[in-house]
Amino acid sequence: MNTQANLAPIPELYVSYDSAQKMKVEAGDLVSHDLTPRQICDLELLMNGGFNPLKGFLSEADYNSVVDTMRLTDGSLWPMPITLDVSEDFAGKLEIGQDIALRDQEGVILATMTVTDRWEPNKAHEAEKVFGADDDAHPAVNYLHNQAGKIYLGGPVTGIQQPIHYDFRARRDTPNELRAYFRKMGWRKVVAFQTRNPLHRAHQELTFRAAREAQANLLIHPVVGLTKPGDVDHFTRVRCYEAVLDQYPAATTSMSLLNLAMRMAGPREAVWHGLIRKNHGCTHFIVGRDHAGPGSNSAGEDFYGPYDAQELFREHQEEMGIEMVDFKHMVWVDERAQYEAMDEIKDKDDVTILNISGTELRRRLQEGLEIPEWFSFPQVVQELRRTKPPRNKQGFTVFFTGFSGSGKSTIANALMVKLMEMGGRPVTLLDGDIVRKNLSSELGFSKEHRDLNIRRIGYVASEITKNGGIAICAPIAPYATTRRAVREEIEAFGAFVEVHVATSIEECERRDRKGLYKLAREGKIKEFTGISDPYDVPQNPELSVETENVDVDNCAHQVLLKLESMGLIGG
Repeated sequence: MNTQANLAPIPELYVSYDSAQKMKVEAGDLVSHDLTPRQICDLELLMNGGFNPLKGFLSEADYNSVVDTMRLTDGSLWPMPITLDVSEDFAGKLEIGQDIALRDQEGVILATMTVTDRWEPNKAHEAEKVFGADDDAHPAVNYLHNQAGKIYLGGPVTGIQQPIHYDFRARRDTPNELRAYFRKMGWRKVVAFQTRNPLHRAHQELTFRAAREAQANLLIHPVVGLTKPGDVDHFTRVRCYEAVLDQYPAATTSMSLLNLAMRMAGPREAVWHGLIRKNHGCTHFIVGRDHAGPGSNSAGEDFYGPYDAQELFREHQEEMGIEMVDFKHMVWVDERAQYEAMDEIKDKDDVTILNISGTELRRRLQEGLEIPEWFSFPQVVQELRRTKPPRNKQGFTVFFTGFSGSGKSTIANALMVKLMEMGGRPVTLLDGDIVRKNLSSELGFSKEHRDLNIRRIGYVASEITKNGGIAICAPIAPYATTRRAVREEIEAFGAFVEVHVATSIEECERRDRKGLYKLAREGKIKEFTGISDPYDVPQNPELSVETENVDVDNCAHQVLLKLESMGLIGG
């Protein structure tokens, strides 16, 4: 192979500046499709050559061929279906051969596409073949069935301008910009390191080793498009990468950000990552244990075997024109005070081997525990701590649910006062009547409206939680599905503590503080929870409180003790 082939420019799908200006005007007459964040990532890599040899979104024939054989119909290796998914409604308005405008979420035009194909894919088959299982526990399979449009469109793309990124602009490079940089620096061999996590000392050791073994320069190439739900956000990660860059020799190491939407597809993803890095001018690629694996399936087992990705990559590396450097599992050997590859340690039984898993790291961050110097760089830990303060400094939500008149509001008020007495974080009470007046004055009491009201409460509580405050909610919230949706929204930012105020319907009706039960019995209030409308009893709330023959102070105190045991308030 000619050693310079990796540095020559590769084809892009952009038109010239003048043509782009002209097309922008003409595109005013075209039907527009507003791209999702994942589609924007795909389009950017199509246009800048990152997905070379693709010239657009896959045709139906190419899609079928990629799903079944990992190849395009012309025989080129390509493991991942890159398709434009849209709603049936949108697809129904299009003619084959029609041009459409592809716009970002603010309506800015990025490209046009000629629709050559339109079909309804067999998504279960796609899931089986591409991701290895039709199992919703896989984030990409979940996306396929529950978020992606029902119809796929295929056709060539004409690039007008790249998507606009306002963050870390100097660190984002197209394949041709990287190739030009390597040319300028005289780098013949470049080994790429793929990452979606912050870098710790073990990663540094591993990348140093890989570069040494391949006698190559190093490109740290983190993904900042879409990674796995629940990953550390890319802003924090890039600050972490920047904090460790000075641990690397500047003359032989570079870092660039890749706006890729990961699919977490294990072996196929590894091959895909290799082809993308080849397009970016790299000659070697580090493939790890369980590379791009999504974790556990519905049965609690890993989706892919630890070395499946390396095997598939090795099988195709000759054809891909990029060599694999296999990732060693690096562990800290305490006696020798250094990182070593696990499978190269001869005296395993006589030395202390230390390692911290991702889960363990998250726990230590969450609880404000020490993170040893051997594990990570102080600068990285500092960045992670800024994003994730210890639990007793994070925002959280206490969500009371129970029948009307069960005592939710009274306990919520008492809890609010107790938390305010402790101080340290702002406390907001989102009680039924307050919310009805300020957030939901136009809503009635139909099932849809009550649901919408709870969703609004959940949204406000998630914003309060995100900003480090305490939200106390006390709606009836009769439906388990809505409570679960609110929980998921809030748990992205902090703890969600569900408190079931378990007063019986008989007791609530006996109290009937607002006279509502009487009206419900007389049929004057339709769909009244517990009388003419169901209440889903919480299956496993964080806390259940009985209010019959117990004073309010005691109930509120039970909640405080629970918060303390969860580490949310200082003991």
